[in-house]
Amino acid sequence: MFKIIMSLFFSIISLLPFTVYAQELPVVNSIEIKGLKRIEESSLKSKITQRIGDPISQEKVNEDIKSLYKMGYFEDVKAEIEPFEGGIKLIYVLKEKPIITKIEFQGNKEVDDSKLREKLTITTGSIADSVLIQDNSDKLRAFYEEQGYWLSTIVPITRRVSPDEVSLTYQIEEGPKVKIKKIIIEGNKSIPKKVIKKAMDTKEWGILSFITSSGYYKKDTMDVDIEKIRDLYFNRGFIKVAIGEPEIKLTSDKKGMFITIPISEGVQFKISSVEFSGNKVFGDEEIKKRITLSPNTPFSKANLRKDILSISELYSENGYALATITPDLIPDENARVVKVFLKIDEGEKYRIGKIEISGNTRTRDKVIRREVRLDEGEVFNSKLLKRSYERINNLNFFENVDIVPKPRPEEKLVDLEVKVKERPTGFLSVGGGYSSVDKLIGMVDLTQGNLFGRGQLLKVRGEFGGRTTYYEITFRDPWFLDKPIYFSSTLYKLVREYLAFNKKSAGFGLSLGKDLSEYIRGDIAYNFEEATIYDVSSDASKVIKEQEGTFTTSSLTPSIIRDSRDNYIDPTRGSRNSIYLTYSGLGGSNKYIKGEIDSAWFFPIGKTTFMLRGRFGYATGIWGEDLPLYERFYVGGIYTIRGLDWGDAGPKDEETGEPIGGTSELIFNVEYIFPLVSEMKLKGVVFFDIGNAYESFDNFGKFRYTTGAGIRWISPMGPIRIEWGYNLNRKQGEKASRLEFTFGSFF
Repeated sequence: MFKIIMSLFFSIISLLPFTVYAQELPVVNSIEIKGLKRIEESSLKSKITQRIGDPISQEKVNEDIKSLYKMGYFEDVKAEIEPFEGGIKLIYVLKEKPIITKIEFQGNKEVDDSKLREKLTITTGSIADSVLIQDNSDKLRAFYEEQGYWLSTIVPITRRVSPDEVSLTYQIEEGPKVKIKKIIIEGNKSIPKKVIKKAMDTKEWGILSFITSSGYYKKDTMDVDIEKIRDLYFNRGFIKVAIGEPEIKLTSDKKGMFITIPISEGVQFKISSVEFSGNKVFGDEEIKKRITLSPNTPFSKANLRKDILSISELYSENGYALATITPDLIPDENARVVKVFLKIDEGEKYRIGKIEISGNTRTRDKVIRREVRLDEGEVFNSKLLKRSYERINNLNFFENVDIVPKPRPEEKLVDLEVKVKERPTGFLSVGGGYSSVDKLIGMVDLTQGNLFGRGQLLKVRGEFGGRTTYYEITFRDPWFLDKPIYFSSTLYKLVREYLAFNKKSAGFGLSLGKDLSEYIRGDIAYNFEEATIYDVSSDASKVIKEQEGTFTTSSLTPSIIRDSRDNYIDPTRGSRNSIYLTYSGLGGSNKYIKGEIDSAWFFPIGKTTFMLRGRFGYATGIWGEDLPLYERFYVGGIYTIRGLDWGDAGPKDEETGEPIGGTSELIFNVEYIFPLVSEMKLKGVVFFDIGNAYESFDNFGKFRYTTGAGIRWISPMGPIRIEWGYNLNRKQGEKASRLEFTFGSFF
């Protein structure tokens, strides 16, 4: 404890002539600090308010002692005085707290020391501050609670090993793991128990608890769950609902617990009216368009929040960066209605000030800056700010992207600080595996997705499988010659074995593209390929035999893509729509046209995503030539209709039954995607696929159907899909189901 010498001024009297004391207090001619060993004296001087040359002030000395003690470095602080050059010398005598030289754990059996040490913010060399020591004890207790050891106790013990050093031991009693046996909801009448439990993150122990780590009581999680339950009722008009403190009861063996949550619902309130004031920039009708709350309907907190957000967006998308909408609820308990009043504070119109970028050690500033949709001096627009975040994030160069607006009210400017944390963009992968199409495969892949920090991609890839040998070199530059032009070039060689023939091909491709608007891009690609069909089986179909030999393709493909997805790798909202048309006839022996329309839409539902996708493709030979075998549509497999083998959903040879592909295709995919372990970016998916390939339009509209489920993981090396499909209209010779996997984009 800090000490103040109570006889301070009596000592002054005894040391100085009475006449001096009667006239004025003695002057401080010197200030000295004693007792410092590890702490710099300069760090203390700013805390001292008593000044040299001023009369001694008991109030200032008392405050100085308190300030020094509050720094947390000292276990004792006191002040002394002695005569000095016609006045006095003020001496602050300090006793530093000892430092921690050793941190140990005792009693822990289920959790290793290394894991416990990761949770500590205190280290050897730290000052032995009792508050910090206890705070770390609480952190360890919370960690044990998360692991299911709800009865654990952690007691910090310090032992003096020298006058200036202590050792710290956390004495741990883990106790048994306590699983949640049952969550009991009491008092609910309007909302079913299963709806309440579904909204909670706290779950009862179940089969998947080994994977999800659920089934254990965590106080912080339960506190959030109470608010979620309250929101459930608020969204249904029960604005007077009361949620009691959860009651916890252990089983007799103390290995299980029952959690009871008492609820007092109250009565349901309907909206009597929705009014607003303070709007000057936008008229009443413009504001009303943003309001979905309506009289004579149950009050909903969620809908109120959406309306406030919608009105805020109206302002923030037009420069009013600090506009605020404050709701006020005026209930009438007798009539069971509530009046909703919105007070609008528009603020001033802001423009963009400085745009600063930080955290990029490799990526050049211009690569990030060119994705920002706002320029310095422009009117602030929250919609463009959000789009800037999406574009930077979709570069896939960064683990984290954060755009922080920093208003400068006096200048009516908003500075933008773009903070990024880079991730590795280059990797060398050498390995093998098993593909459902190519069977055993080996692979070497050297990729740099952010070459020299310029945002360019260079990839060298080789695959060696039981059926396929493939080599590829690709270079992509989204800003060719520092212009907003997309450029891509590829060289490749492929040798592949099919059931009734083999194919070898080599070629190159060039592509140029340009953004036509924020979400629309136009591309034009040229491709040249020489392909040979050989080793044709004697019992192969006529279609295959007619195409034996070497053919060349010289094609031009214009395309238009509209992509508004929020995330290219793992989208939750937005859509991707594309159309392309390939014309092969610019020289070469193959003459054909081939086109496809592809549209996919993503809809967020809470933390889950609903996806709809449709594709239509058509191809035909021209100038009297046949459509090449390898340009036909083969439907079946993980990229088209899951649960069917490659080419099963389409024409087959009447005699051999082998797939020969179609000249057209029609495919629909429906997916429901949901999180399994959010921390690992592990998701589950259930799907329903419909589609087929057709030789002619006579059979167009006859479909194959499959359904199934899968797991998707955004791993550090890229997205991984494992999906099982079940054949709903199985034909002779087909499998009832198929398990497939792939490494690459989910879309």
